[in-house]
Amino acid sequence: MKKLSKRVYVEGRRFDHLPEKIIQFGEGNFLRGFVDWMVQQMNMQDLFMGRIVAIQPTPHGKVVPKLNAQDGLYTVVLRGIENGAEVDHVETISSISRGINPYTNWEEVLKLAESKDIQFVFSNTTEAGLSYVKEEYEPEKSPLSFPGKLTAFLFHRFQVMGDIPNTGLKIFPCELLENNGDLLKQIVLQISADWNLPTGFINWVTEHNRFCNTLVDRIVTGFPKDNLEEFMKRLGYEDELLTVGEPFHLFAIEADEETALSIPFHLAGLNVKWGDVKPFRELKVRILNGAHTMMFAAAYLSGANTVLEAMQDKILREYIINGIYQEILPVLPMEIEQKKDFANSVVERFRNPFTHHQLLDLGLNAVFKYRVRVLPTLIDSAESGHLPSAICFSLAALIAFYRGEHVKGNLMIGYRGEEEYSVREQTETLQFFRDAWAGYQGREDDVKLLVETVLANECLWGCNLTEIEELTEIVSAYLHHIIQEGMKPALVQLLRTGNV
Repeated sequence: MKKLSKRVYVEGRRFDHLPEKIIQFGEGNFLRGFVDWMVQQMNMQDLFMGRIVAIQPTPHGKVVPKLNAQDGLYTVVLRGIENGAEVDHVETISSISRGINPYTNWEEVLKLAESKDIQFVFSNTTEAGLSYVKEEYEPEKSPLSFPGKLTAFLFHRFQVMGDIPNTGLKIFPCELLENNGDLLKQIVLQISADWNLPTGFINWVTEHNRFCNTLVDRIVTGFPKDNLEEFMKRLGYEDELLTVGEPFHLFAIEADEETALSIPFHLAGLNVKWGDVKPFRELKVRILNGAHTMMFAAAYLSGANTVLEAMQDKILREYIINGIYQEILPVLPMEIEQKKDFANSVVERFRNPFTHHQLLDLGLNAVFKYRVRVLPTLIDSAESGHLPSAICFSLAALIAFYRGEHVKGNLMIGYRGEEEYSVREQTETLQFFRDAWAGYQGREDDVKLLVETVLANECLWGCNLTEIEELTEIVSAYLHHIIQEGMKPALVQLLRTGNV
C-alpha cells in the first residue's frame, strides 16, 4: 500500500501556493486534530488562505520527519454523535506546509521570524510545557523550553524588523491552564529579564504582541493502533499520522474584533467563541469535567469500565443525566439555552460509540478534580438551601473508591468485588484515606466518624465540609448503604426515592 504524499493524494484542494502565516509550537495529535483542522476549514472556504509551520517541541520528537515525508499531509477522522446522528467523517488535511526540528535547524525557525507573512503563533506543549525554566540564551541555538523558544523567536523578529506596531504577533497558547495567554506573556517577560534583553524589546512585546487566553475542548484519541488495518483499508493509503477525534469542538478565545477578523474561525461555521473565556471554562469544568468526576466512582464500582458503558446502563445513565440537568445546570449563572445546549452536547459525547473513555483514567487524582469540578456545585446548592442528592451520593462513592489498605508511592489497591484496581493519587492523600478507613469496624457509627474525618480535612477540600448543614449525615447514610448493599443497589434506592 502506498504511503500518503502529494503524489498519492489527488482529491480535494491543496494549498501549496499559500503563504506561511502561522508558526505552531507542537505537532501532536491534538493540534493536528483541532487547530490545524480548523485552518483547513477556513482555507477550504477562502477565508484565511494561509499555512502552518509546525515546530518540534522536544529534542526526541518523531512527528516532524513523518510530517515532512508525507509532504505535510495527514488524515483526520471524526467519529461520534452530533445532533442526534452518528458521524464518521474522513478528511485529508493540507494546512501544514512543513515541520522543523529546531534543535538541528534553528536557523530555519529564525528565518520564519523575519517573515512579514507570519502573523500568528499557536502552541500545545502540554501543561508542563507552559512553565518557566531558567536557561541560557544562545542566539544560534534553540532554547529547550517552549517559552524560551518563543522569546528567542520574538527577539530575533524585533532585531530584524525593529519597533514597529504591525510586526507584533497574535499568540494563542492552547495548553489547558487558566489564563494561559497571561501566563505565557509573564514567562516571556521573565525570560527576557533573565537574558538582559533591551527595554525596547520588552516594550514591543508588551505593546504590540497580543497574548490571548484560550479554552480548547475536543477529545482527540490520535493514532488508532487497535484497528489500524481497518482504517488503512478504508483510506486506500498508509498514513503514519492518521488522527482520530470526536466531532464536537469548542475554541474560546479572549481577543478583540480585529484579531477575530484576522483569523475568522467563526465565519467558517466553526464553534469558536470570541470574547470572555471564563463562562465557557465554567461550562466545561462544571458540566463536562464535573459530570465525569461525579460519575466515575459510582459507575466503576457498579461494574462499568468506560463512560460509554455507564451511558448504556439504565440506572447509571439516569443517575448521570439527573445529576447534570437537575443539579449542575440550575446553579450555573448563565442563560438557560446556553447551558442546555452545552449539556446536550456533553451527553452526546458520553454516548460516542467510537470513544472508550476509561473510568479509572477519570479517577486519576480524583480528590483534586472533585474539589475543582464538583464541589463548587455542591457549595452553590447548599447556599441556596438545597443539598443535591446525586452530588452528595458522588461524594460517598468517592470515599468508597478510596478504600484500601496497601499504599505504595502514589498507588493504592482497592477492590471491586474480587477484582483489584489501582487508585492513582498523591501519596499523602492515599495515606490519609487508608488511615481514615482503618477505623471502620463495620458499625454505622464508624461510617459517620469516617465521613466526618474526611469532610473535615481542609487540605483536601479547601474548607471544612462538615460545616455544611446535614452534609455529614446525608453522605454517611449513602456510604453506609453502599457498604451494606453495594454500589448499584444503593444507586437504585437513590433513584427510587425521587430525591434526584
